[in-house]
Amino acid sequence: MKQLIGEFSSYLENERRSSIHTVKNYLVDLTQFLDFLTNRKKTLNVHEIDQTMVREYLGTLFGKKNPTSIARKLSSIRSFFDFCQRRGLVKNNPGKEVPAPKVPKRVPKFLTVDEVFALLDSPDGSAALGRRDKAILELLYASGLRVSELVGLNITDVNLEEGTVRVLGKGRKERIVPVGKKACEALRNYLDLRPALVSAAADHTAIFVNRNGTRLSTRAVERLLIKYIKQSGIQKAATPHVLRHTFATHLLNAGADMRGIQELLGHSSLSTTQKYTHVGIEKMMEVYDKTHPKA
Repeated sequence: MKQLIGEFSSYLENERRSSIHTVKNYLVDLTQFLDFLTNRKKTLNVHEIDQTMVREYLGTLFGKKNPTSIARKLSSIRSFFDFCQRRGLVKNNPGKEVPAPKVPKRVPKFLTVDEVFALLDSPDGSAALGRRDKAILELLYASGLRVSELVGLNITDVNLEEGTVRVLGKGRKERIVPVGKKACEALRNYLDLRPALVSAAADHTAIFVNRNGTRLSTRAVERLLIKYIKQSGIQKAATPHVLRHTFATHLLNAGADMRGIQELLGHSSLSTTQKYTHVGIEKMMEVYDKTHPKA
């Protein structure tokens, strides 16, 4: 089974074009399932694994993991056995015979318009790194990019004349995303000083680089966002993904079409985008309570 997990990993990388992060999560989940079977001296022949073994494994997780984490591990098992089924190694998928735990719906966290403006005004635009940070924050909010998509951008992906960026999203799917005037202006200001960060041995393709001239990492973007959240006095924990949620929420509250938001975010399914309707409904109820005579 260990060899099959390795082959499944190659399939995810080369055929499904999954991100490194996604592949890592699948491998962790499946390795833990394998460890469970090994520790209990269960069979390691993939065709002999049944729904009872999957149920037993998930049963050991209740009380230790939250429902979202357990559901993800079950999803990993199901995907692995789908792979095995397509190769003719198993007749049935034992994971699909096990119901997933009920996962509570969470309303995405987001910043208010005033908080966003305070955040965007935080970087010092007099130096190259400050201009870089300003461009990063403006672009995250203006286009709703995932942080992995942002750090993966190359110089050739940005068209400031047309106000667009070419993004390589999940599954290596390419999409064109519009960029607002403020973000384009911030990008121009940064690109004017970018040569100061790029030495002869630096990465000349990456648009966002660190002080050593190498491509900026996702962790570096997360750290700089934490820095500016504190600096701007915002009393909320925020990540790059919160800015993505903020982008979608503000568009929805302004009357944007759900399908359009789906395209901008690069969601393959509309159901993924529909979580933002909860935010829209909350806003609608707030307006109703404040304005309706009989509320």
